[in-house]
Amino acid sequence: MKPVRRPAMTETQKDRPWLFRTYSGHSTASASNELYRTNLKKGQTGLSVAFDLPTQTGYDSDHVLARGEVGKVGVPISHLGDMRTLFDQIPLAEMNTSMTINATAPWLLSLYIAVAEEQGADPKVLQGTVQNDLIKEYLSRGTYICPPAPSLKMIADVAEYCYREVPKWNPMNVCSYHLQEAGATPEQELAYALATGMAVLDELKPRVPAEDFPTVVGRISFFVNAGIRFVTEMCKMRAFVDLWDEICETRYGVENPKFRRFRYGVQVNSLGLTEQQPENNVYRILIEMLAVTLSKKARARAVQLPAWNEALGLPRPWDQQWSLRMQQIMAYETDLLEYGDLFDGNPAVDAKVEALKEGARAELSNLESMGGAVSSIEYMKSRLVESNAERVNRIETDKTIVVGVNKWTEAEPSPLMGEDGGIMTVDPAVEADQIERLNAWRAERDEAAVTKALSDLREAAAKGENCMPASIAAAKAGVTTGEWAAQMRAVHGEYRGPTGVSASVSNKTEGLDDIRDAVNAVSDKLGRRLKFVIGKPGLDGHSNGAEQIAFRARDCGMDINYDGIRLTPEEIVSRAKEQEAHVVGLSILSGSHLPLVEETVTRMREAGLGHIPLIVGGIIPEEDAKRLLASGVAKVYTPKDFQLNAIMMDVVGLADPQSVAAE
Repeated sequence: MKPVRRPAMTETQKDRPWLFRTYSGHSTASASNELYRTNLKKGQTGLSVAFDLPTQTGYDSDHVLARGEVGKVGVPISHLGDMRTLFDQIPLAEMNTSMTINATAPWLLSLYIAVAEEQGADPKVLQGTVQNDLIKEYLSRGTYICPPAPSLKMIADVAEYCYREVPKWNPMNVCSYHLQEAGATPEQELAYALATGMAVLDELKPRVPAEDFPTVVGRISFFVNAGIRFVTEMCKMRAFVDLWDEICETRYGVENPKFRRFRYGVQVNSLGLTEQQPENNVYRILIEMLAVTLSKKARARAVQLPAWNEALGLPRPWDQQWSLRMQQIMAYETDLLEYGDLFDGNPAVDAKVEALKEGARAELSNLESMGGAVSSIEYMKSRLVESNAERVNRIETDKTIVVGVNKWTEAEPSPLMGEDGGIMTVDPAVEADQIERLNAWRAERDEAAVTKALSDLREAAAKGENCMPASIAAAKAGVTTGEWAAQMRAVHGEYRGPTGVSASVSNKTEGLDDIRDAVNAVSDKLGRRLKFVIGKPGLDGHSNGAEQIAFRARDCGMDINYDGIRLTPEEIVSRAKEQEAHVVGLSILSGSHLPLVEETVTRMREAGLGHIPLIVGGIIPEEDAKRLLASGVAKVYTPKDFQLNAIMMDVVGLADPQSVAAE
């Protein structure tokens, strides 16, 4: 039988390009606004806003936990004035804006709506997305505030409000991106993301008239990750399309295929970007983009690409431009958009897609038996930590080859690095300037209006009303981000998510015999089990590295203490004293290592713990590492130090009383 020949698309059938975005924001609202307007002139067709960690976790820039974090990984937005500056001269009625915001999503969307109305825009024409996915925050990224149940309610509040008042807005972006970064297999990524979407729709269904529910289903979007195994990743996207269609039709009775469509944006994998030979990351990014653009059936509708140097630090405008040009060349210079789906009927692709779907369905069934996504958070977290441990082990043992990392490591110096080290740094003075503007805002606002707005907001939250109307009113009254979040904390309480690292040793102890013997020997000298206290100071919630260090240290026989994210240096030092630590380890990936580590060193000395070795891991430039070592830090580790067993032996050596005596 002859194969069926499908004609190429005509010019009128040519698929339209996806939205071109770069994930950006830094230092101040005015600097970020300048960057956005510059990128739009370069051909970017949508905005993707990165907020700093205080904004993401509901603190004003002058809060004690915000110290050193202001403007580092995104833009600080403390009030309506900041949001107004951020979008100055950018007509929001014509823009498609994605905001990567979760715990404070109702608040940031309220500020956005308020600014749009100031510009004269009708909220009904606004287009864009708030990520608004708290479940993955408990599992992987850590910017949650409240417990799961009230957080799920607030997700639904945003979705219900948008359905009624901002109908073109995507009120939730189910985000599997960080699940993959936390170690998820493709099957886990599929299952955990789909389970999250189901949890939100189950919460929403009673709130919406039955005849309108399919429309609400159609507004739920996804934000995914695409790794270097691009054939598997492409098949994963086709599996996402099929499974979401299946769930929408069979679980929710959505008959119109339009409302069952799997709509997603993507940022390709930053986890696989390497500090070693970072110029190779350009190829990785391009190859990963193929996974979400080649298959028309499963093509992303918005793409943002990391920059080649994100394993080193904050990208410069030129670096972001390079990634934008990569998208534009793919969309406009190639003939990709002129053809139908390239993989329909491919037996290898069909078999892989079916295998992924089967694995995802099995895991979904497992989650359903536990009561769904919200009830399964602890289980999912532990599975992700285990999967990530397996991924790290495969790289350590050369079962997974990473070019420039564990093979072909010799290289010429990169001419891309330049005098600035190949990255952009945020001026430390930015924090003081932001706090000064924040204080001026508070001084100039109508305090009576703020007090009433906060009272109304708290009352609405306590009564279980939709939080959006009161939040928008609070935004217009001049309430700050920290004040809004304080009301949510007061009503709903705070939450500490599971670490995924149990106290019991795993079965992944192969190849650890020598280290376990060394731990036992040093423990005998110490008179008790080697105690390793691991902490994450500041607001950085990316806990994968700390979890893997804790996981390996535990399996090597150390007595570990790891209580998760978002601790102050004071709390970590107190924990080290209580636990009688032999070694203390800090993990910081937000760029706030200098102030947080130096404060920890000072507090350890003041507490009489100056003799205890302190080690630090994170994305730390070489000059900063030298400064930390000079301040008293014993060891500094960056992503290039991927051999965890070597780090474990360092910990043993640092704890050895004979080594300390020799020094």
